[in-house]
Amino acid sequence: MHSDRVAAPKRSIATPSGRISYAEAGVGPVALFVHGVLLNGHLWRHQLAELSDLRRCIALDLLAHGDTEITPGQDVSVTACATMVGEFLDALGIDQVDLIGNDSGGGIAQIFAALNPARVRSLTLTDCDAHDNWPPEAFKPFLAMAAAGGLPGALGGMLADKHVYRSAGGLGPAYQHPDEVSDEAIETYLRPLVRTAQRTDDFQRFLAAFDSKHTLAVATALRRLTAPTLIVWGTDDVYFDVKWSRWLAEAIPGTRRRVELDGARLFFPEERAAEFNRELRAHWLAKA
Repeated sequence: MHSDRVAAPKRSIATPSGRISYAEAGVGPVALFVHGVLLNGHLWRHQLAELSDLRRCIALDLLAHGDTEITPGQDVSVTACATMVGEFLDALGIDQVDLIGNDSGGGIAQIFAALNPARVRSLTLTDCDAHDNWPPEAFKPFLAMAAAGGLPGALGGMLADKHVYRSAGGLGPAYQHPDEVSDEAIETYLRPLVRTAQRTDDFQRFLAAFDSKHTLAVATALRRLTAPTLIVWGTDDVYFDVKWSRWLAEAIPGTRRRVELDGARLFFPEERAAEFNRELRAHWLAKA
């Protein structure tokens, strides 16, 4: 796996949904990267480092994740996150973006793109929730554990013993090579979730709000989306079977290319960044 060096310093900006934390690198047309559950913008560090010659690359921290700050009890559903994306762009004075999403961030990207098609210059979806596959079956035990009150202990356990994070009972199945995930990356992802009791509660509410109704609500609008779309999918993902890449390619009329990465799993944007970045670069240049 690549180095864990941070591609860019963190910043934050006030929006109606809270003070949103983000990192950015480069100049030019904006590419906005949206991470998924349990992670934060650190997932995209290799994209910010390696694609900043072509785009102003921005990776934000979702509601209830990373260093983003929100008020107690506010809506943190994926639809609320999609609304936040629009507010975030407004706050930065950005009209249109190349939008990239992974995991639940890919579902959020679909919702945003379906509801705001004029703001999406292009769309790239990697292994992610789609249609009625939210939450995926393989993630339901984690959600059940969290609902039963086990979230603080689970997060604390993974931070105390990083091998637990890398194990089959932790986030190991999300990686092709879990033993190569550094302690630093695990700290960067999980430590913000336990920084205060409110942050853990916010994250618990984010998990509790998982429901396919959010993607089903935009199904018709998604089928009208003509933004040039790239779909890149790992073939060994236990959460999001490759059949969902085919479903998305058929559902989104703007789909230009669908790519399968042999053996890749959910978090391949950081594990196999060089391959993914080549696809992104070609996608953006093809429509430049």
